[in-house]
Amino acid sequence: MKRTISFMTGKGSVNHNSRKFHAKNTDPERSYLNVEYCNENVKDVYHELFDEALARYNEKQTRSDRRIDDYYEKIRSGKQEKPFHEIILQIGDKDNMGAKIENGQLAGKVLNEYMQDFQQRNPTLKVFSAYLHMDEATPHLHIDFVPYTTGSKRGLDTRVSLKQALAALGFKGGTRRETELNQWVAYEKEQLAAVMREYGIEWEKKETHEKHLSVLDFEKKEKAKEIAELDQSISDGKEILSDIQVQQLKAEQKTEQIRQEGEAIRQEVSELSETSDLLKEQAEALAEDKEKLLSDNEKLEKQQKNCNRRLRKWFSLRRLWNGTYMPMTRTRNGSCRSRGH
Repeated sequence: MKRTISFMTGKGSVNHNSRKFHAKNTDPERSYLNVEYCNENVKDVYHELFDEALARYNEKQTRSDRRIDDYYEKIRSGKQEKPFHEIILQIGDKDNMGAKIENGQLAGKVLNEYMQDFQQRNPTLKVFSAYLHMDEATPHLHIDFVPYTTGSKRGLDTRVSLKQALAALGFKGGTRRETELNQWVAYEKEQLAAVMREYGIEWEKKETHEKHLSVLDFEKKEKAKEIAELDQSISDGKEILSDIQVQQLKAEQKTEQIRQEGEAIRQEVSELSETSDLLKEQAEALAEDKEKLLSDNEKLEKQQKNCNRRLRKWFSLRRLWNGTYMPMTRTRNGSCRSRGH
């Protein structure tokens, strides 16, 4: 028995996969045959995977506009990564592996066994929703996962990245056709084909360009290692540059603080200098006033002495004129007068 393998990407309609509503192509009477492997809220998975890394990232930020409040919303509204991915796997088609015929039950067994080791085989693809649908035309498997990488030097140290998640599994990009995703898809097809062989089903490869891991030779693997090492060196260099830029920003902020403090000190010194000049002018004016007062006082003393001499002379002449002697006394202020007066 030969059957094809279909490996498609889905839209990730979790409500449809969990049968919260039934589309026209489903048979509700056969929905009990479906298998639910897991069904977690994707936002809860984001908290589980990224909250600690988000806290570390935000703690390092010196600018509030670079902080991330909700990592899920940042990824969902961004253009670089999808919040999660969905793959759909199917064996054969509705004619040879239809859900209502015996081969359909066989397809369900193969897909179920394949699913058992998927998460262990792909640890960097966090599966949060997975269903085996047996109530549509052909049995098929929906797997929804969040790809993530750890130890990143850019952004969050644990962050969403399909490319890096697959690289961690050993799939390195090469040519346009041999991307990480194409290599991983080819490898997963090989895993499903291995389970099919256990049930007597051979993989019918209809596409002439089908690529799988077995054709990747040693040189490509070695080249991929070199590229990975180079990528790591570049990543490390970017991290060092980022640290330097942070330190430079801190140094600029410190320099600006010192400049402002220096400007304040210069302003204070200028004000003190102006005050000193004013006090100096006032001291000089006071010194001039003192000199003037001393000079005036000296003149007054001379005038007083001159007045006293003239007054004593006048009284002497008067006594001679009247023939009487009238002794002179000094007043408290230093002037002269006769005792008879």
